[in-house]
Amino acid sequence: MFWFRNFIKISTATRAKSPNTTNLILTSLSHFSTGASQPPVAAEPLGLGPTKADEKPRVVVLGSGWAGCRLMKGLDPKLYDIVCVSPRNHMVFTPLLASTCVGTLEFRSVAEPIARIQPSISTAPGSYFFLANCTALNTDTHEVHCETVTEGAQTLEPWKFKISYDKLVIASGAQASTFGINGVKEHAVFLREVHHAQAIRRKLLLNLMLSDVPGISEEEKRRLLHCVVVGGGPTGVEFSGELSDFIRKDVDQRYTHVKDYIHVTLIEAKDILSSFDDRLRHYAIKQLTKSGVRLVRGIVKDVKPEHVILSDGSEVPYGLLVWSTGVGPSPFVNSLGLPKSPGGRIGIDEWLRVPTVQDVFSIGDCSGFLESTGKPVLPALAQVAERQGKYLANLLNRIGKDGGGHANSAKELDFGDPFEYKHLGSMATIGRFKALVDLRQSKEAKGVSLAGFFSFFIWRSAYLTRVVSWRNRFYVLINWLTTSVFGRDISRL
Repeated sequence: MFWFRNFIKISTATRAKSPNTTNLILTSLSHFSTGASQPPVAAEPLGLGPTKADEKPRVVVLGSGWAGCRLMKGLDPKLYDIVCVSPRNHMVFTPLLASTCVGTLEFRSVAEPIARIQPSISTAPGSYFFLANCTALNTDTHEVHCETVTEGAQTLEPWKFKISYDKLVIASGAQASTFGINGVKEHAVFLREVHHAQAIRRKLLLNLMLSDVPGISEEEKRRLLHCVVVGGGPTGVEFSGELSDFIRKDVDQRYTHVKDYIHVTLIEAKDILSSFDDRLRHYAIKQLTKSGVRLVRGIVKDVKPEHVILSDGSEVPYGLLVWSTGVGPSPFVNSLGLPKSPGGRIGIDEWLRVPTVQDVFSIGDCSGFLESTGKPVLPALAQVAERQGKYLANLLNRIGKDGGGHANSAKELDFGDPFEYKHLGSMATIGRFKALVDLRQSKEAKGVSLAGFFSFFIWRSAYLTRVVSWRNRFYVLINWLTTSVFGRDISRL
């Protein structure tokens, strides 16, 4: 075969030059063998070895969320080789993710490729992006063990490899909290990634079309078109508001046969938007109710394929169930033998270092201050992660300029001022061109709090300026304009 003859030529040409290269080729060939007569021999995973003294030090970043991407954007590629390991090759602009579920925005408008955030990853000789998950960490040898991401049954076996680091930044984020409730992972849809928004949009449009089929009973129509949102935080409230707008403006015009059957229910154990000013919370409740969103105070105890069971025994049927109840540590974070902060996050000191090991930092939702620092664990917010990423980029750049970039070479360096977080406020849209803007630094502090259309204008303007690239800002602006003129895109692709 053509490819096999080429491999033989390459193998013959390089055998005399480098035994390591020959091993790499033979290992690659082993993935194509189908009927080997001898049992396969377990090979040591290949990868990127330690950097030399005359080479640039290597920063390995685990994750491509707000924290990791802001860090990579700020790192100086003249000082470091940058290697990113993540199961996705883009950053998600999460504040606008709910808008993509109903066609207000297109999915590409909220996804920013990592190569655009830090171009050196695709251009510099020693910088890479690997579509993979980190499976283990060895702080003694300064290595991370990784496994490639594969999809479907017809793809190659996952490829395992190792990466040596001079500085490691764990920014792998968190996962949605299910609180151990049975059936959540099997039947609910989370809202944290682009593929979650795609699944919600497909399910919503499928139920709308199925409910119009002749022979569907009235009860089944109501179940199919009952959208239940669990969690009254900003994500759950914003999705409920977007959904109510979609029903009021688009379903009424394009699905007139079933428009009276579709409803939204928001379930929250305590108060919705508990971190906001009380006046803003009451305003949100009033506006959501006016938009047709039914608010239920209760605790979900069990999730069945077609209904959820609350703590009082009542059952709530659903056709679409969206779960948005906060986040918790991922299995990867739980598996690490590193100190933990309250809540199970990776414990860090005032300079975002993991104090028990050398050259390891952690930022974003996966990290929290250790109790010994006397600082509270910061909330899992985009502005916290972004601020930590910016601070750590500046710190690592300063370390690199001072000659501490290589492994175990920054022990005696002065790290300067510790990280300080100042809350800039919170915002949330609630539908009907209304939004909430709370500029207080804490719930107990005094400050400006606004609600209504002017707040909606502030919300849109603020997030438009925070979108990472001018390309995506243009996409978002055009999507908002076309939606207001022509309505939302209801194509089920």
